[in-house]
Amino acid sequence: MTAAGFAAADIALMIPADHPTKGNVVVRLRGRGKGRPILYIGHLDVVEARREDWTYDPFVLTEKDGWLYGRGTIDMKGQDAAMLASLIRLKQEGFKPDRDIIVAFTADEEAGGDASGIDWLLKTHRDIIDADLVINPDGGEAGIKHGAKIYVGVQTSEKIFVTYRLEATDKGGHSSRPTPANPIYRLARALTAIDAHPFAVRLTDTVKAYFRRRAALESGQVKADMLEAGGPSPSPAAIARLSSQVETNILMRTTCVATQIDGGQGESALPERARATIQCRVIPGEATADIQAALVRAIGDPAVKLTVFTPATPNPESPPSARVIGAVEAVSKQMWPEVIVVPTMSPGASDSAFTRAAGMASYGIDGMFDDLDDGRAHGRDERIGVAAFPEELEFTYRLMKALAGGG
Repeated sequence: MTAAGFAAADIALMIPADHPTKGNVVVRLRGRGKGRPILYIGHLDVVEARREDWTYDPFVLTEKDGWLYGRGTIDMKGQDAAMLASLIRLKQEGFKPDRDIIVAFTADEEAGGDASGIDWLLKTHRDIIDADLVINPDGGEAGIKHGAKIYVGVQTSEKIFVTYRLEATDKGGHSSRPTPANPIYRLARALTAIDAHPFAVRLTDTVKAYFRRRAALESGQVKADMLEAGGPSPSPAAIARLSSQVETNILMRTTCVATQIDGGQGESALPERARATIQCRVIPGEATADIQAALVRAIGDPAVKLTVFTPATPNPESPPSARVIGAVEAVSKQMWPEVIVVPTMSPGASDSAFTRAAGMASYGIDGMFDDLDDGRAHGRDERIGVAAFPEELEFTYRLMKALAGGG
């Protein structure tokens, strides 16, 4: 960054003493001081990927048939590169923003990490990243449907995730002497009960606004159902139809799903233990204690224990900002006139949970278009269109400049 013209004092490598391999880099572009800074955040880590599961090596960027394949292409190496390139471009152009622009590249966002960079920075170096406004591309979404770009989202909220451990135990024994207390069968019945348990519909203000705007892209029954969902009293029939589609169902209710399972200790031994991991994505405003109680009731077996494995992090909704939405609309119309801008609630979680909990208004915004029917973040053969990356570079640059003001 010094080669790009940044002063050494404006570049900070911040490393927790107890996690020396999980550093964070914070870069600041100095402004005119006419307002508090704007903070961009992006995580550097990715989820695990196994070579045998992928068509191509997940950790070698591969271009094939108009696609870029590799772990992190959509979550979120591409966005990190766009933020870095935009900051350098602004610096080299001599741009002087009205307010400082801070970009924090952080460690350990993905599930399983033990040294969340943004959480650590907020707790130990708040002054380095304190800001009036936070933009997190990881929480954003730009959607493609049937090959056409349809919307850019402004994420004001996200579901709260909490992970539970489900466990059944028994004394075990020889496999020739089976008993009704087999932990694997008990666990299987519990998982089936969770799968069949319907959580109640809860439509937040952001989701209602999303449906009202998104309806403009639809026709017929789908449009009518979305307009109903965005109104005061949607009919059960409209809710049922929207619930039949994954994309809309996950916006309307809490979901809980089994993500890991293990059990038994040998092929000729009755299992002594069977365990499963259940991850819930909770609608903002619902209490996680109520979700846990509902799961216990659904399981209906006191011999199967449900305990919190990863507790929830408070994640309040950021108020919709006319200034932020207006800037996104202006940049989007410049680049993609046919695209609308919609407020969104993300079904997944991001580092915005930490900045929102710290009292910083945070918005997920991204211009890297992804197929809503073939999302591959965290999945096999993660990819992004070759043409999507230069568009992301330009979108990030224009939006960063617009939100910071100046010239």
